[in-house]
Amino acid sequence: MSESPASRPIVPSTNKVATIKLVLLGESAVGKSSLVIRFVNREYWDNKEPTIGAAFLTQKCQVAGRTIKFEIWDTAGQERFHSLAPMYYRNAQAAVVAYDITKASTLDKAKSWVKELQRQASPGIVIALVGTKLDLAEPAEEGNEDDENTAERQVPEEDAAAYAEEAGLLFAETSAKSSKNVDFVFNEIAKKIPLETQTSQSRLDGRGGARGVHGSVDLMQPSNDLGGGKQCAC
Repeated sequence: MSESPASRPIVPSTNKVATIKLVLLGESAVGKSSLVIRFVNREYWDNKEPTIGAAFLTQKCQVAGRTIKFEIWDTAGQERFHSLAPMYYRNAQAAVVAYDITKASTLDKAKSWVKELQRQASPGIVIALVGTKLDLAEPAEEGNEDDENTAERQVPEEDAAAYAEEAGLLFAETSAKSSKNVDFVFNEIAKKIPLETQTSQSRLDGRGGARGVHGSVDLMQPSNDLGGGKQCAC
């Protein structure tokens, strides 16, 4: 998304790009791919096909005067791909665990992913619990008393927020369709990761050697730097 020069953080020309490996986890059809496509490409796809294995995407942001490059592994949510997840969250510095606010069972699955990450992922990994499909639960337009959308919510925001606080997670509810809070999530993740961690990781291959393995696919074509030189509004 384009920004006016005045609104962009001033970044010294010698500023090095710090790389953050981030993995996206959650049950199938909660909207993980829609979330990351909105963040990377500023697009919303109504009928996104299920991810097979995992997809790899990148996006650059400017946060607190630093340039951050997210290397994002969007993993498949189907149970048959669960065993591949450790390959993608290995050495990850951050994780987004997504659930659908209109389907209570997806929060239970998200909680199991959080437990697995806290038990097996890198120490100090920054985890964000992210509710998706907020647009389906937002109030109808003013003057319309038949608020059918609100009835679709199954996970109260305060319940998910309380769990996130107890588990030490970042938390936000988002809408890939309207883009609400999408950039906010990645912005907050970047701010939570220590600068020295970013600097050391930028010298490594944050992808964990998993690209192209076990049916991992690239959602975006061509297969070069998918950030395309664009920078998010983080």
